[in-house]
Amino acid sequence: MNSNVLMQKLVFVASVASQAVLYVLLGLSVLSIGVIVERWWYFRMRRDNLDDLADRLRKAFGRRDLAGARKLLAASKSVEATIIREALDWYDDGPEAVEQILAKATRLRRKSFEGGLLFLGTLGNNAPFIGLFGTVLGIVTAFRELGANSMGAMGNVMGGIAEALIATAVGILVALPAVIFYNVFQKKGGDIEEQAAALGNIVIASMRTQRHAESATANGEHVGRVAGVEA
Repeated sequence: MNSNVLMQKLVFVASVASQAVLYVLLGLSVLSIGVIVERWWYFRMRRDNLDDLADRLRKAFGRRDLAGARKLLAASKSVEATIIREALDWYDDGPEAVEQILAKATRLRRKSFEGGLLFLGTLGNNAPFIGLFGTVLGIVTAFRELGANSMGAMGNVMGGIAEALIATAVGILVALPAVIFYNVFQKKGGDIEEQAAALGNIVIASMRTQRHAESATANGEHVGRVAGVEA
């Protein structure tokens, strides 16, 4: 008797939980859409022509115009320009210091351009299982109804199973955009790191070229002075 009462309570909980799963998936889908829109807007507002910026930076450093390079970076709204601008604060400390600051600035800003990806990735991986859980609960309820009312209840049972399978379909539907945009935004984050590294290479290469030229000039002047003294 007690086992029957317990079973009835468990079936009741399963029937309620199977419906609750759909509401949970609906709520997660709304959150997912919100994150996707926010991330899309984030990347859109920081989009810039980095090929043109790289070319102009190369020319500015070729003229040894550090102030002009800073102005170019300040005028850009991209994350990459912000990273390079921070690294330029260490320009006087040499290319090794600039290289270290570039790595640090990229790591610090990774949280901003990877924001929301953990949620999208987790949702994309687990939403189908949440839907499957709702389906299992719905099927349990449907077969319990069949066992309690075996005569003339087959139609209700089939209808209950069909409704239960909706949870799996909804779970997959919620997971698909989450997975797609997780991959898209992860690729954009990777592009930011690569492009920041490319711009940083321009800065570091220009600094090393300039230092090499200054060293060669200084050595030439030293040799000239020595030759003049010997003469």
